[in-house]
Amino acid sequence: MPEQWATLGIDLHLEPTGPGLRRGLTDALREAVRSGRLAPGTRLPSSRALAADLGIARNTVADAYADLVAEGWLTARQGSGTRVADRTVVPPAGPAGPAARPRHRARPAHDLRPGTPDLASFPRAEWLRAARRALAAAPHDALGYGDPRGRPELRTALAGYLGRVRGVRADPERIVVCSGFAHGLRLLGGVLRERGVRTVAVESYGLPTHRDLLAAAGLRTVPLPFDERGTDPSAPPDAGAVLLTPAHQFPMGVPLHPDRRAAVVDWARRTGGLVLEDDYDGEFRYDRQPVGALQGLDPDRVVYLGTVSKSLAPGLRLAWAVLPPALAGQAAAAKGDADTCGVLDQLTLAEFLASGTHDRHVRSARLRYRRRRDALVAALAAHAPEVRATGIAAGLHAVLRLPPGTEQAVLRAAAWHGLALHGLSFFRHPAAVTEPLDALVVGYGTPPDHAWAGALDTLCRVLP
Repeated sequence: MPEQWATLGIDLHLEPTGPGLRRGLTDALREAVRSGRLAPGTRLPSSRALAADLGIARNTVADAYADLVAEGWLTARQGSGTRVADRTVVPPAGPAGPAARPRHRARPAHDLRPGTPDLASFPRAEWLRAARRALAAAPHDALGYGDPRGRPELRTALAGYLGRVRGVRADPERIVVCSGFAHGLRLLGGVLRERGVRTVAVESYGLPTHRDLLAAAGLRTVPLPFDERGTDPSAPPDAGAVLLTPAHQFPMGVPLHPDRRAAVVDWARRTGGLVLEDDYDGEFRYDRQPVGALQGLDPDRVVYLGTVSKSLAPGLRLAWAVLPPALAGQAAAAKGDADTCGVLDQLTLAEFLASGTHDRHVRSARLRYRRRRDALVAALAAHAPEVRATGIAAGLHAVLRLPPGTEQAVLRAAAWHGLALHGLSFFRHPAAVTEPLDALVVGYGTPPDHAWAGALDTLCRVLP
């Protein structure tokens, strides 16, 4: 039986038209080849299989194949079947008009924009081994639609890992697995709106994408005050929720001051508000003791959001929300039965966490990124001593303070040298009242190891 099915070739959609079956089939096949719908080298179904699919005589198909072989559209060889011949595909003619000018978007020679780890260091072999173990152990029902909260194996592994590494008080029943941080924030935006929230306080400097996601949910964002001690979230104006990056403020790079951590939790308890904690790169710290998650102070008022986009890769599209009891069911319902994440990657991540492989990978990555940070600081001292790097005790980026009024000139010079960079102004909330700062936000995690030295040299050339 396997040999019989192997000879059937591909499925093929054809609609023979015309005065006769043979001519109609020949014309339909020719047009499929001419238009490129059947690519050169494609093996066609056997005459028996195609005849059965179309409900016509086998000889009709064989004759149509023979006609097209004679015309050069197809080739037929003993033991190789009938295939589409190699020839130039001519696209169908379109309406006359001026030729469109092709667009060429130059790829930067070096990319120092923050937000992405070194993708070349993704632990492919370890991930593949974890995937094999996870798939071999998975029950059959794991491949169904499942719980919208995510696979229980992953939620259980996350609860243990987050409690051990980040001080999160997590119950697997209150964890919802999401397709990336943006997905989680989009879900929470809808939940907040349903709960009557209309305004969310955000940091004066943060990702515009996050503000856009909240706006798409019908929520207004207002910036929090920012001073020499960082963000001040103690009294959000007219807000029902606050979005913070307390362990390592993005992009300024400082942890939320202990007094302000306590103040924002007190605000949430007093007003019934919620704190949304974005712990985007909490695993990476170098010159300081780890700062535990804010959620540990009050799991009933803080929603903890995490992701593997920095520790592993954003392309995995895996993140999670640890929710207060009052929100867990509502968030799972908002996610819906059909809005689930890929089961195989969930099971693989659960195995990756439970086996300790993730811990080993993070320790290795932490050492590599620390060396890059140290190289950045040393290069600045040697080539641009007037430029000061801040926010470098943790994370995957640094803020380089520039002389006043020079940010845009440096960005133009960087673009001229093929260096992709973001200035601090890119992250500033449009309504922020703090004095603008001239600075670069340099993501030193993005380049692969072999490109880091070249990227660093180019950066030093464009600095004032």
